[in-house]
Amino acid sequence: MHSVELLPDADTDRAVRDVWRQLADRGLPSQAHHRHPTNRPHLTLATADRLPPETRAEVLRVLAEALPLPLRLDGVVWWSGRVRVLAWTVRPEPPLLRLHEAVWRILHDTPGTGALPPLLAPARWVPHITLGRGAAARWAAADEESAALTAGAAFGAVTGEWASARRYDSVTRTVTSLVP
Repeated sequence: MHSVELLPDADTDRAVRDVWRQLADRGLPSQAHHRHPTNRPHLTLATADRLPPETRAEVLRVLAEALPLPLRLDGVVWWSGRVRVLAWTVRPEPPLLRLHEAVWRILHDTPGTGALPPLLAPARWVPHITLGRGAAARWAAADEESAALTAGAAFGAVTGEWASARRYDSVTRTVTSLVP
């Protein structure tokens, strides 16, 4: 699986990592526990089974024309199921929504990319940065309200910009810069 991801500026990256650390310090599931060198705050725009070279080139062109973009984190969201996820919501500003749809359309309309996850389709996409994820039992044992307050109140709203983009390959667990 290949993901096309936006990366925040350095100050926003530090703000998110600080919340990760606060969650970890409280014994809550946190992305701070994910030690792989590719782990960093990001926003997933789209994923595909394959990214042929011509598709990568078109995605790169669209990203290079759009970035940097303004970014605002302001609120938290929970997703539940077998794995629960706590995420910082990204305000869906029109330029971000246009970029997301453009990248999604390139992948959707290009033969050979494979199936795209329906949750990343423009009508269903919820832009967010993951703060913590774990088994429901781990969250149930923790104080979920405290986790949400930690994430939501740590900095109030955070503003910055989407400064760069990358491609993540989940098979090789490697990243490639798309827009430095």
